[in-house]
Amino acid sequence: MASGEGHARGGSSIATAAKQQDTLGDETALDDADAAEDGQSESSLLRTRQRSEAEGFLTDQANQEQNFTLRGVLVGLVIGVVICFSNTYFGLQTGWVSGMTMPAALIGFTYFKAIARWIDYPFTPVENVLVQTVAGAVGTMPLGCGFVGVMPALNFLMTTKENGPLILSTWKLMVWALGLCFFGVVIAVPLRRQVIIRERLKFPSGTATALMIGVLHGRPQDNGLTKVESGMDTFKRRSQDVSRSASNIARISPQQASPPQVPASFGGSSKSAEEQNDQDEWKAKIRQLIYAFAMSAAYTLFSYFIPQVHNIPIFGIPLAQKWLWTLNPSPAYVGQGIIMGPATTLHMLLGAILGWGVLSPLSKSKGWAPGPVDDWTHGSKGWIVWISLAVMLADSVISLGWLVLRPVIFRGPEYFMRSRQYVRDHGFKSILRLENSSKGAYTMISPIEPASKQSDFEEPDAPPNHLVSTRMTSLTFVVSIIVCVVAVKIVFGNLVPVTSTLLAILLALLLSLMGVRALGETDLNPVSGISKLTQLFFALVTPSSSPNAITINLLAGAVSEAGALQAGDMMQDLKTGHLMGAAPDAQFYGQMIGSAAGAMVSALVYRLYTSVYEVPGGMFQVPTAYVWIFTARLVTGQGLPEMVWQFALAFGSVWVVLTIVRIWGKDKDRIGWVPGGIAVAVGMYNVPSFTLARTVGGIMNWYWSSYRQKEETPVIILASGLILGEGVMSIVNLILTSIDVPHL
Repeated sequence: MASGEGHARGGSSIATAAKQQDTLGDETALDDADAAEDGQSESSLLRTRQRSEAEGFLTDQANQEQNFTLRGVLVGLVIGVVICFSNTYFGLQTGWVSGMTMPAALIGFTYFKAIARWIDYPFTPVENVLVQTVAGAVGTMPLGCGFVGVMPALNFLMTTKENGPLILSTWKLMVWALGLCFFGVVIAVPLRRQVIIRERLKFPSGTATALMIGVLHGRPQDNGLTKVESGMDTFKRRSQDVSRSASNIARISPQQASPPQVPASFGGSSKSAEEQNDQDEWKAKIRQLIYAFAMSAAYTLFSYFIPQVHNIPIFGIPLAQKWLWTLNPSPAYVGQGIIMGPATTLHMLLGAILGWGVLSPLSKSKGWAPGPVDDWTHGSKGWIVWISLAVMLADSVISLGWLVLRPVIFRGPEYFMRSRQYVRDHGFKSILRLENSSKGAYTMISPIEPASKQSDFEEPDAPPNHLVSTRMTSLTFVVSIIVCVVAVKIVFGNLVPVTSTLLAILLALLLSLMGVRALGETDLNPVSGISKLTQLFFALVTPSSSPNAITINLLAGAVSEAGALQAGDMMQDLKTGHLMGAAPDAQFYGQMIGSAAGAMVSALVYRLYTSVYEVPGGMFQVPTAYVWIFTARLVTGQGLPEMVWQFALAFGSVWVVLTIVRIWGKDKDRIGWVPGGIAVAVGMYNVPSFTLARTVGGIMNWYWSSYRQKEETPVIILASGLILGEGVMSIVNLILTSIDVPHL
């Protein structure tokens, strides 16, 4: 999650260990006895057996033809296009988009279940992984290609003194998007083995998506891939507790040699009472999805004719008219709040209270922001943005810095001794080199753990023939960089030097490593902070006197954000695929197809909305674009409004301390509610009407999942319907606006 993106939370439980088979067979028993006679411990036997079964499970799943199918790609593209419309619509309004991988998996399952009687072969969990991978790649492109932040800043907010605004044609927007949409995906490929197989990072949203896919397809709770651990006590404990929370799991145990069981609705003719009950239950959930979709769509159409419902003065007319304290009862914002969860939405509410309840009246009364409150230039709305930017930067710098320092702090001398020995044995360059294994796939060698010992702790992986080969990764990496450089040159010509583009790509590669690790550990991908750090760096290397300094600064930040976002999203999908046994190469090809399609679709959708609606305007306030342009102006030496730097320094210092406390608390499993800077900053620069609706959704999530201790699937279904209903109906509202249908 970041100021431009929200990820589905994995608050539910997921099965993480398997029960032992009742009987192992006479032959296995004899083998075990012989091994015991040779001195092999019982825990070693269990580990060996678990690993062997897990490898068999991964091989069986990866070899399924359904890992990559034309129908799976097409359905994923259709779902992704709907999400793309939705994310562009909401992104231009609030700067926040949703990954929507869980809803995509749900919708894909619903579609194939509805047509089960007419398909020749079943819709399996690995094919569902493909569907959600493709759909997620398409759906996040509005953020990945800068169409909710950088492009509006370039197109509408740059002044003539800054050589703006830059108005790009539709075909140039598409070329720009295609240039940005690939290299981040390729970055994730060589990182997969290190962060998923070796380090076993959680990637909570990817894990939660795997849980949902497993539940949807009726996979028994004791199926999957177990963590290969030593010790009989650990194995017994995990075997008894098969419902670990998503934050503690990383693997599911292997299925038996037979193919995965498929519900009768996917091809079987006979139905047991249990299968019939399961089908009836899912019919009810599908109806729930349809009802939520219809309700949200009806509200969206109603709001076109009665636009006053977007700003309901729930705290009284004076607060609404003067200080913008209104409520937008959008079902989609409630749905987004459900997916974000209570912690994030309450942190956003805190930001709204600080920004619009404290700082806005203070700056107005003191004359620091004398203009109307909703004026970005002279009003408190624009004054608050600087404070939110300071909070965002403080949180990002500390969080990313901790990812770099953490190994040194915890490993201490051992880290340096092993690194020194590794350099002595293999040479300094080998630390950064991706060693090519004998089977043709990338394996990253870490100086932290000797290679001879790493294999003992690695999880079983997919068969080598289903991994992305070294040759393919190298080729696509080089091609993606060339495509990016050429695209920027075609679109912006001499405004951006080629060296600046290459430097931005290099920064994107380095910062993506930290972003992926942050996502794996915290479920937060700090793409906003990463882009701001890139803007700050480019301010140091690009002379402020350059007439194109603002343009270069914005585009460099866009490149780094694109790389970090796509690498993170791809890694979440790879985590889901690993837990379900899907073939990594099929996911890679699906992601590349989805990214290319999403780039073109998002460019067209952006052009549609900005050609029909006023930007910035009442419908699309593009707050993230103001954050981008304000950051570029700040780091290139332009002045600040009165008293801004004092408050920015104070709030930034507070969030330096709070971020340190939050990091310490997470490491100690003691603190989970210290406010995160990114969420607070989003609450500050968005008007309260958006934040209040999302807070309602977050509280609904807490009430259902935490207070009542219910399964999270129903509220995810509800949220999916609410978000997609308004997103799809926004297309109808777009048509009504373009033909000048009057409001009531």
